[in-house]
Formats: sequence, structure tokens, C-alpha cells
Amino acid sequence: MTFDPYAWLKAFHVAAAITFFAGVLGAAVFLGAAQPGHAETVRAIHRWDRTVTTPAMLLVWTLGLTLALVGGWFRDGWLFAKLVFVVALSGVHGMQSAKLRRLAGGVATAAPSRLVAPLVVGFAIAIAIPVVVKPL
Repeated sequence: MTFDPYAWLKAFHVAAAITFFAGVLGAAVFLGAAQPGHAETVRAIHRWDRTVTTPAMLLVWTLGLTLALVGGWFRDGWLFAKLVFVVALSGVHGMQSAKLRRLAGGVATAAPSRLVAPLVVGFAIAIAIPVVVKPL
């Protein structure tokens, strides 16, 4: 058995992507159902976002761009199709992080949409399909 650095990069990228997706989906479900008076829960989820979800997102981006460079995929259409949804998912995470930060600080925010969680799942599907099928 030989050491394959590409396979390890890909494995860590997938693990980071699963962790990132789980954090964004969990925050979406929580924010969609949050009721006033759950300050300790909000602080715990905000802490998780800062210490797990955000670093996972940074790893996803770093490892993903490294894989694309090593694989020579910057000319492939499937990569750009995937990146549209990765950018969108990262944007959702940014909005969630801001909302969690405000809630953890005691600042009231607008009612969240219950459609964010299904949207996050849709983004994950839209990210996975081009990677596996590589249609373009």
C-alpha cells in the first residue's frame, strides 16, 4: 500500500464538507424554530459555529481549491457549477453567524425563514451532483 496525498486531501475535504454542512443545517433548523428565552442554547450554538462550523468551512475552501489546482479542474464547467452553490452555502453560513452573534449578545432579530433548512439541503445536493457526475 502506498501513500496517496491526493486521496488524503480528498478525504479531509469531504470530512470538512460534511462537518460544515451539518453545522449550517443545524443552525438553520435551530434558527427556524428558535423561541425567545433560550439564551443559553443560543450561546452554545454560537460557540459551536465559531469553533467547529467556521473552521470546517475554511478547511473546505482551502482543501477544495487545493484539490482543484492539483486536479487541473479550473477549466472544467462542473467545478464552476459547484462553486456557485458553495459560495451560496458560505453566504448562508455568514448570515447565520451574524444572526447567532446578535442573538447571543441579546439583540432581537427578525423572524427567520423556515425555508432556509430545505434550501441548505438543496445546496448540498447541487454541490454533490456535479462532483460525482462531472457533466460539463
